Amino acid sequence: MLIKLIPGNSAGVVTAYYLSSEGSQHDEIDFEFLGNSTGQPYTVNTNIYTQGKGNKEQQFHLWFDPTADFHNYTIHWNPTEIVWYVDSMPIRVFRNYENEGISYPNKQGMRVYTSLWNADNWATRGGLVKTDWSNAPFKVDFHRFRARACKWNGAASINQCASYVKANWWTSSIYKQLSYGNVRQLIWVRKNFMTYDYCKDYKRFNGHIPHECFKTHF
Repeated sequence: MLIKLIPGNSAGVVTAYYLSSEGSQHDEIDFEFLGNSTGQPYTVNTNIYTQGKGNKEQQFHLWFDPTADFHNYTIHWNPTEIVWYVDSMPIRVFRNYENEGISYPNKQGMRVYTSLWNADNWATRGGLVKTDWSNAPFKVDFHRFRARACKWNGAASINQCASYVKANWWTSSIYKQLSYGNVRQLIWVRKNFMTYDYCKDYKRFNGHIPHECFKTHF
């Protein structure tokens, strides 16, 4: 999806572009763009839910002004890994370690959603900066959505969409892990622009960091 975010003072407002299944045990893969006061950088919040459980947030600042022009935000989800891309540059990877007891979203189909909503209780500086409604209406531009996906047809799709056949381009070897060049980009983004990583929030988890945090994410 090409997205151009809210210009000016967008504090307290969240733009979301995400995948989600339905129900209380839903799976979800999120891009959330947290508004800011004029002149401050946008924060990109990424998260993943499996069987209704999230708490896997990683946040980044962007290396450009996302309100000046359209930029490409991509969610790549296959049986091996989930990759969040910004302008074809990976910013986060969540690999499938289901065989080690780590949940992975591969048993439910998901739809694509977008939303624009008021979240001034947490979105900007932890809720310290509230939405200034004198700036309304807030406008986000979405352009050229492209879905290249395996169509969900119920439980039979679990195996069909994960099978290694030519028609399932997403299961080919080239998509099983990032290329060397992509790994270098990922490291650059995380070193220079990551602002929060749940895997390093020892206080939040009382020192019991989730198991997937100790795995390789390339």
